[in-house]
Amino acid sequence: MNFVFLSPGFPPNYRFFCDRLKAEGALVLGIGDAPFSGLHPELRETLAWYYQADMRDMDALRAAMRFFTERFGRVDRLDSLNEYWLENEAALRTEFGVPGVQVSGIPAIRRKSGMKKVFDRAGVPRSRGGLIPDPASARELAASLGFPVVVKPDGGMGAEFTYRLDSPGDLERFLSRKPDRDFIMEEFIEGEIVTFDGLADRDGKIVFCTSHLYGQGVMEAVLADMHISYYSLREIPGDIETAGRKLAAAFEVRERFFHFEFFRRKDGSLCALEVNMRPPGGMTLDMFNFACDLDIYSVWAAMMARGSDGPRYARKYYCGYAGRKSRLRYAYSIDDIAGRLGDGLVHCGEMPPVIARAMGETGFLVRCREEEGIRAAMRMIHELA
Repeated sequence: MNFVFLSPGFPPNYRFFCDRLKAEGALVLGIGDAPFSGLHPELRETLAWYYQADMRDMDALRAAMRFFTERFGRVDRLDSLNEYWLENEAALRTEFGVPGVQVSGIPAIRRKSGMKKVFDRAGVPRSRGGLIPDPASARELAASLGFPVVVKPDGGMGAEFTYRLDSPGDLERFLSRKPDRDFIMEEFIEGEIVTFDGLADRDGKIVFCTSHLYGQGVMEAVLADMHISYYSLREIPGDIETAGRKLAAAFEVRERFFHFEFFRRKDGSLCALEVNMRPPGGMTLDMFNFACDLDIYSVWAAMMARGSDGPRYARKYYCGYAGRKSRLRYAYSIDDIAGRLGDGLVHCGEMPPVIARAMGETGFLVRCREEEGIRAAMRMIHELA
């Protein structure tokens, strides 16, 4: 198998996907912005060839693909496992005849307005809202939804250019400085964010799945410049799994990780928020591993290389992430936390600067067999001095 991995050096842990592919006998070919000398030494050893190119320049990416095809033969698979490059991936697959998400499939998985249409077809409740192509439609929709409302780019990622508007005055200020791109407006929903995350094989069978509960949404954490925490559940709530499997089928997830986000309203009902056809961000892949004593990188590589049926696994632990902000003073030092949690603290380290605004400059991973134990650990990590 010839596998082209786009941007294999970022996030840093993605080098493990390349390593496991090579262990499965695949020829791993990389394309990325970074110079070869700047890649992690283990990644340099893993890649059969690395082509440095501007990842935003489609002509440069096409040139890299032509080079690989001429030198190594047909490219069997291509991926970055990164939402940022979804459209580029699809364009290259379509042009070079590589299986996977094609250009025609991008609107449904990249634009929030497209996602809403699929939510409706799948029969999964969603937040009310829609596109706001001009100021008049924005005012009309805001009046219909009632304040507060949330506005965000239709094709955006994360919390970038996402705003909560609490009044007509907030709306007018937003409209006066709105970036020149398509925006969507939605009702503001109070509740917890809960996810359905996993991996589907080439036939659409879900070979791994789990669920995470967020103490605070990424948007709220970014807007308030506060720390964030979330943890995996040992048992997936039945309504989450039912809705998640409906969406996996409706979005025709094949040979991909997925990350589906829902609101759990205060009355207990679910509301679909958005879908992401990639692994969940930050250190969540490592949380998969610590929660299940698993190597998800190997699971994915085996599935890609030989169509493996997936692992036999159990969710043995609750596994949580707690991020710390450098601007805040905390009650307990890292040594204090290590001493109190012992083996329950499975990781502590600096987070990449590009995601530190959302995830915090320092990230902790903890695990515990009891839910209250994981909650207590994250409260301690976040306790302020």
